[in-house]
Amino acid sequence: MAIIKPFKGIRPPKELVEQVESRPYDVLDSEEARAEAGDNEKSLYHIIKPEIDFPIGTSEYDPRVYEKAAENFQKFQDKGWLVQDSRDHYYIYAQTMNGKTQYGLVVCAHTDDYMAGRIKKHELTRRDKEEDRMKHVRVNNANIEPVFFAYPDNQVLNDLIMRYAATEPEYDFIAPIDGFRHQFWVINDDNDMQTITNEFAKMPSLYIADGHHRSAAAALVGAEKQKQNPNHNGTEEYNFFMAVCFQASQLTILDYNRVVKDLNGMSSEEFLAALQVNFIVEDKGTEIYKPQQLHEFSLYLDEHWYSLKAKEGTYDNNDPIGVLDVDISSRLILDEILNIGDLRSSQRIDFVGGLRGLKELKRRVDSGEMRAALALYPVSMQQIMDIADSGKIMPPKATWFEPKLRSGLVIHKLV
Repeated sequence: MAIIKPFKGIRPPKELVEQVESRPYDVLDSEEARAEAGDNEKSLYHIIKPEIDFPIGTSEYDPRVYEKAAENFQKFQDKGWLVQDSRDHYYIYAQTMNGKTQYGLVVCAHTDDYMAGRIKKHELTRRDKEEDRMKHVRVNNANIEPVFFAYPDNQVLNDLIMRYAATEPEYDFIAPIDGFRHQFWVINDDNDMQTITNEFAKMPSLYIADGHHRSAAAALVGAEKQKQNPNHNGTEEYNFFMAVCFQASQLTILDYNRVVKDLNGMSSEEFLAALQVNFIVEDKGTEIYKPQQLHEFSLYLDEHWYSLKAKEGTYDNNDPIGVLDVDISSRLILDEILNIGDLRSSQRIDFVGGLRGLKELKRRVDSGEMRAALALYPVSMQQIMDIADSGKIMPPKATWFEPKLRSGLVIHKLV
């Protein structure tokens, strides 16, 4: 069963939400955050990217930067830019992209569920990134940003959410840069909150869609606090961390594509010939060509687009990993032909995801920065859940979820 609970969210007053809210910490660099914050002292970037308060070039991992995060978090509360609700709530967070709306329930998930594998992951985490987020959680004693979960479709929860969605939201704004709509409702009816708790208790698992490092960090800090508290009883706030949970069928996963700097010493002709061993290769001309189905890839090379269809026998439909296009392309193209084995460390490859689209692939190759580009058909949420259920881990850079959660709509304190 999935254990969740409501919490006393710390939120901006309605009239300040658009000044406070921001993109997540990990989708932009320090200078982008500095530019987006500008002269807005209420921007959440002062808490989640506090290096912007230091001279340009200051490391985001500088101990002073973490201390500044806590100082700014307290400042936001002292000035009334963030205010804690007087009682526990669940919340509803809706995002609208390209006319499609997805509705998430904002809850506190249990750290024990993460440790026990009931909150399932599909990606490996890196210890250095875990430690960075752990420091941020420790110094603030709070989950400043939520993680992004998926849960199996549930009609009872959907009906409840739709009932609230028909009412006026607490927040309703169009985010700058991406132009997506974000809405937020507060659930304050005790019966509705009990229904949510009960329905989640029927679920054997929750699935991390995005935020593997934040999930790990929250769970590890919770475990630390358990050991440090001689009177620990399991009900303390540090046993829980904030997540936005969406029905799996509502989520949009975009393609996550690859660009490579060289062809491993081969000419274009030799590279195309090598591809024909495992793929049916078809020249699609100069117009951008997007993969139309699983096991089909688009290659951009020398101002031409090619369709690459994996031949029968090159993948295993019964293997949740082996059937993935990210695995097929990694094995049969990047590793076998181009000798790019470790996608996490190789300097010969880069990744282009989300809304940048195939035009960005073309631009980077045409500019001479990259030699070729490979576009993949998107992974499905069902594939992610199957992999998580099997206990296996996806290859790196396999999923790109859009829209990203905005930060600053609600925060969870660990005390």
